Amino acid sequence: MATWRRDGRLTGSQRLLCAGLAGTLSLSLTAPLELATVLAQVGVVRGRARGPWGAGLRVWRAEGPRALWKGNAVSCLRLFPCSAVQLAAYRKFVVLFTDDLGHISQWRSIMAGSLAGMVSTIVTYPTDLIKTRLIVQNMLEPSYRGILHAFSTIYQQEGFLALYRGVSLTILGALPFSAGSLLVYMNLEKIWNGPRDRFSLLQNFANVCLAAAVTQTLSFPFDTVKRKMQAQSSYLPHCGGVDVHFSGAVDCFRQIVKAQGVLGLWNGLAANLLKIVPYFGVMFGTFEFCKRICLYQNGYIVSPLSYKLTPGVDQSLKPQELRELKKFFKTGQLKSRKPTL
Repeated sequence: MATWRRDGRLTGSQRLLCAGLAGTLSLSLTAPLELATVLAQVGVVRGRARGPWGAGLRVWRAEGPRALWKGNAVSCLRLFPCSAVQLAAYRKFVVLFTDDLGHISQWRSIMAGSLAGMVSTIVTYPTDLIKTRLIVQNMLEPSYRGILHAFSTIYQQEGFLALYRGVSLTILGALPFSAGSLLVYMNLEKIWNGPRDRFSLLQNFANVCLAAAVTQTLSFPFDTVKRKMQAQSSYLPHCGGVDVHFSGAVDCFRQIVKAQGVLGLWNGLAANLLKIVPYFGVMFGTFEFCKRICLYQNGYIVSPLSYKLTPGVDQSLKPQELRELKKFFKTGQLKSRKPTL
């Protein structure tokens, strides 16, 4: 459901930098909502506060305003390796799913994206577990002093496999995620009553938000169980604050439904849905601004404040080709100059 078409006027490093900065800023601005989501999923705030605002206010009063951004540093740090692995895996899956004529169906493209996301999540999974542990701990009485201390402590106390606790839920959650993506994509023309290639920027933004809402809602029960498995530890106070005790993923599903009902699998969904629009809005805006700066530096537009094209510049040229062309004309002009008396 990506809405950013690959712009050949940017280098690979520029695209990665733009996406990284956009992701970092959007994660940081929506971190309090992410914290409320995780706390509700784990069960730390059950019976003490209602809704994302109540959860955030309780954390603010108990631990201070900085606590609203617990775990955000890990999320930002894992963004770049996660994006790099996802991009590399996506290219491999696209080649694998492409037919002999060089065509790939939309379903296979969505599957390639889902599998690539799953691979990147598995590779960087320990950082996601550490983020959950940092969020559920009390900053005034921390069990982990930072990212590296959390990694070494979990490894020494609980073993290497503890860093991948709940990873199977990531694989299972990819199935409803892919189904939701396909469901949204197949109905876009009906929703907007027009062809996909004529969607405006605002329509594409709405499509991304809609797809995120549908896919995250469908896969949320798997994410809830994953968060509980990540947080549960006999080495943490109150077993990590988990509100139900279980022996595995299947037992966790059973205990949640038994204690809270089926809707207990969707605890924290409201906070998760609330962050979709600001998250993608900030990401879109930041990415486009960084993109304009890069295009201005590459010489394609006259100002980073607008998309006004530079007169006489072939927009189909790649950055390296444009630099070589400018260098060629510059050296040619210097050689053509004749000495004057």
